[in-house]
Amino acid sequence: HVQLVESGGGLVQAGGSLRLSCAASGASGRTSVSYARGWVRQAPRKEREFAAAISWLGGNPYYADSVKGRFTISRDNSKKTVYLQMNSLKPEDTAVYYCAAGPEVGEYTYWGQGTQVTVSP
Repeated sequence: HVQLVESGGGLVQAGGSLRLSCAASGASGRTSVSYARGWVRQAPRKEREFAAAISWLGGNPYYADSVKGRFTISRDNSKKTVYLQMNSLKPEDTAVYYCAAGPEVGEYTYWGQGTQVTVSP
């Protein structure tokens, strides 16, 4: 079983930056780093939407059109951690951001508890 813990959320003004982290624990050996990882967000009164994802090898990251060019996903397998660098934040980026892990991008088995990101105008 894998536990995911997000951190780094908070309140920021429009145009600012935040860096989210998601640390994995509870799995050992290759299993602990062989998962694809993703970030999914949910704004108030809206459904969850994909934001960014990365394969376990770290190549070819995927981004939603709404964040492309502003967000960067990366991972450090030695730390079992994935990051989401968010620049040029907009009020519409306000959401709870969830970290996810699974065997393939888009096929997530494990979820974190979420971290709140609030962008003020």
